[in-house]
Amino acid sequence: MTPQPDSHATHTTSSEKTPILQVEGVARRFGGESVLRDVALRLHDKETLAVLGRSGCGKTTLLKILAGLTELDAGRIWLEGREITHLPPQKRDIVYLYQEPLLLPHLNLFENIAFGLRLRHLPQAEISSRVTRLIEELQLSDHTRKMPHQLSGGQRQRVAFGRALIVQPSLLLLDEPFSNLDVEIRAHMQTLFKKIAADFGIPSLFVTHDLKEALLMGDRWAHMRDGVLCTYPNRQAFVEDPAVGVLREIEFWSGLADEGAEPR
Repeated sequence: MTPQPDSHATHTTSSEKTPILQVEGVARRFGGESVLRDVALRLHDKETLAVLGRSGCGKTTLLKILAGLTELDAGRIWLEGREITHLPPQKRDIVYLYQEPLLLPHLNLFENIAFGLRLRHLPQAEISSRVTRLIEELQLSDHTRKMPHQLSGGQRQRVAFGRALIVQPSLLLLDEPFSNLDVEIRAHMQTLFKKIAADFGIPSLFVTHDLKEALLMGDRWAHMRDGVLCTYPNRQAFVEDPAVGVLREIEFWSGLADEGAEPR
């Protein structure tokens, strides 16, 4: 099956709800190199689009353009029906979660998560209630007064995740947020993200180079290669596309199993 540049974009009907995020014809060049080529996608409410791609394929550049951190050379972007193509980052209502948890070193865990609400001048009682409830969901209740340097890598990433969620942005961008964690903690964070993201219902773009992580984290799937983004109508179409590499990985591990099998 040949994937379309964006299956949702090419099969939209008048009765379909307006997407939360709509991207049309986005392109970006650095010097003489095309990093993004005519990227189009649509993301609807409560969806997580997992974007699989190797390092250097353009997926981080796409996130930075959506966040307003990098200018595009062509194309347009809408968020909740409002064009944001040239808006500055602080006016987009988008949160970008990096690989490294960016915490405020002079604030404890509770205050790091509460920071975004304090900027919005919410009542103290509401801040305390919302932050305490989220800290419980993040399984961090025993660490509320610890400073960032007293937390483990997984705990710091959970705090960064909490900072992103507490302000309930219109869109959450996740740039391989668990890639620096060890295998066990990473698996725990993936499960935790799925649960809490579903509870909050915030639409998300989750980029990763890990095939298994993409399959686990997404409700919809896309593959980026050399700046070209292909989205898929369902999991089966994603898995069956040779460019994605699922079947190739299965064959690889099957081959190792066959080599390791004892002769009869």
